[in-house]
Amino acid sequence: MRVVVDWDLCQGHGMCEDEAPEVFQLNDDGDMELLQEHPPERLRAAVQSACTFCPQRALSIEEDG
Repeated sequence: MRVVVDWDLCQGHGMCEDEAPEVFQLNDDGDMELLQEHPPERLRAAVQSACTFCPQRALSIEEDG
């Protein structure tokens, strides 16, 4: 899986970090950082939750190959 972020929509609410802290992190400036573009399958449920709970709908999952 590949995590896709629409950087134009992201407003740094941090809901993604709450759901999947191994994949998303807010930096000291309050900007979201994608820590793992291709997270392991074991994190799929957490990433899906991050996509679901993102208030701006800035996150999505694409399937690899």
